[in-house]
Amino acid sequence: MAAHNELGKWGEQQAADYLERKGYRILARDWKDGHRDLDIVAMEGQALVFVEVKTRRNTLFTDPEHAVDWQKIRSLSMAASKFVRKYRLNGEIRFDIITVIGTGGTPESVQHIEDAFLPARF
Repeated sequence: MAAHNELGKWGEQQAADYLERKGYRILARDWKDGHRDLDIVAMEGQALVFVEVKTRRNTLFTDPEHAVDWQKIRSLSMAASKFVRKYRLNGEIRFDIITVIGTGGTPESVQHIEDAFLPARF
């Protein structure tokens, strides 16, 4: 596996651990619908939360959450819609971003941006 893929998997694990410590219940990780994917799907109380995880070694060039552009939001929205329909879920839905900075072991920082964006219309 390429080094950037390993870093991404490590970051997703850090994010999942963080969410579980905060009381979230993880429903799915790395859920795929064709070429679209959802990093983490979790429940916080009655809210269904779709979490996009962005992992970077550092913030030298830009903050990782800036990688979630309109195209990524559209893709996440479509995958989330498919997930909701497939499992016949209803209720509150939220899109969060978790950024993880580090290179392995203990992360330098984990930032959770709740309700980070509204789903795209497609």
